[in-house]
Amino acid sequence: MIFHVYIITNRPKGVLYIGLTKNLKRRIYQHKKKVHPKTFSARYNLNKLVYFEAFESKEEALTRERRMKKWNRDWKIELIEKNNPNWKDLYTQLK
Repeated sequence: MIFHVYIITNRPKGVLYIGLTKNLKRRIYQHKKKVHPKTFSARYNLNKLVYFEAFESKEEALTRERRMKKWNRDWKIELIEKNNPNWKDLYTQLK
């Protein structure tokens, strides 16, 4: 099973949210449709997938997620811009 750590936002250099999921396409769809309306992502309209990584184990993904959440904001922005300089919504590229 593959697990993903992902970053979503509402606009370039806007509010960032880091999450972990075993079904990335479904989870981003849920963010976009605000399936869980009382969450942080719904409150700040975070619906653009701007970065993700895949892991073969939940433990690896959880470790990466926890580390990234401790990063300062500039490091997160640098990671996104290194891989997605135009802050495109990567949701359409998911299979």
